[in-house]
Amino acid sequence: MRIFNYANLKNHRWDSEILGLVAQIHEFKGKQELYLKQKPAALERLVEIAKIQSTEASNKIEGIVTTSTRLQQLVMEKTTPRNRDEEEIMGYRDVLNTIHESYEYIPIRSSYILQLHRDLYQYSQKDIGGRFKNTQNVIAENHPDGSQTVRFTPLAPYETPGAIDSICDSFNQAIDACIVDPLVLIPIFINDFLCIHPFNDGNGRMSRLLTTLLLYQCGYVVGRYISLESKIEKTKENYYNVLEQCGNGWHENENDPAPFIKYMLGIVLAAYRDFETRISLVNDKLPAIEMVRKAVCEKIGKFTKSEIMELVPSLSKASVENSLTQLMKDGVIDRHGKGKATFYTRVDV
Repeated sequence: MRIFNYANLKNHRWDSEILGLVAQIHEFKGKQELYLKQKPAALERLVEIAKIQSTEASNKIEGIVTTSTRLQQLVMEKTTPRNRDEEEIMGYRDVLNTIHESYEYIPIRSSYILQLHRDLYQYSQKDIGGRFKNTQNVIAENHPDGSQTVRFTPLAPYETPGAIDSICDSFNQAIDACIVDPLVLIPIFINDFLCIHPFNDGNGRMSRLLTTLLLYQCGYVVGRYISLESKIEKTKENYYNVLEQCGNGWHENENDPAPFIKYMLGIVLAAYRDFETRISLVNDKLPAIEMVRKAVCEKIGKFTKSEIMELVPSLSKASVENSLTQLMKDGVIDRHGKGKATFYTRVDV
């Protein structure tokens, strides 16, 4: 039977890779306050971009999609949902907004997790929001021929409410007692949450929302400006692989959470590095052409106009387009393709 007691982590020896990742993230967190005082208008634009990317990526992992235009309209609350996927996208948007605006006031308790799950499905016709699962679920791989391979069997429905209470209580006690660094404890909590798999649907999205919430509460707010979900979506094969590794022996209390800890710390560290790069661009009092030139120098291989716009959020679309046109005339970049397939490459001499 699985036992949840994070106090047992007090004497655990973590390997040098985990300790190194934690140290690097601490260093970036130390710079965080300085960054947040600079260019508040540009930072707000980063928030808008991150919300759109997070909503898109976290749903995309679960096969829930819509067009880019519709997604932006839904996230910016400029339209209403047309189908089931868009209903669930709007639910994710609302929960993410709640976390952004009120993370300091959301206790880590099962009742609040249920409320967040309720809001995730508030626009959906599915009558499952805010309720723990009532049937046994499995984590399975679907094959092209329609067959399935069961990768992990979570806790049974009758065990679920008590298990969520246990991980919440144990997490809060460990945080209050400073038993282990939050950067290590948060992935362990999320891994246990996913192994419990407490809902009939929405477990993956809830786990990513809870990751953001817990990081914010512990002072790591980089996900506000750089989408963590987007980085997970781009590495989802590795994401699923490490979760499978960490499920081995979980029911018998013999699993090793280290692979998932390393994966999540790598995601957070990559986000901080991106944040520092973008801050260095928006902080410079440079003409638009020079800001775009610096952004181009950050790219390797193919890049798009949208990717450059993400790096210089203080500039308008027209300013970026005009700057790219001028850089082509100057022989700095080449343009390839047409329409939506357009991309650019640097011309390095």
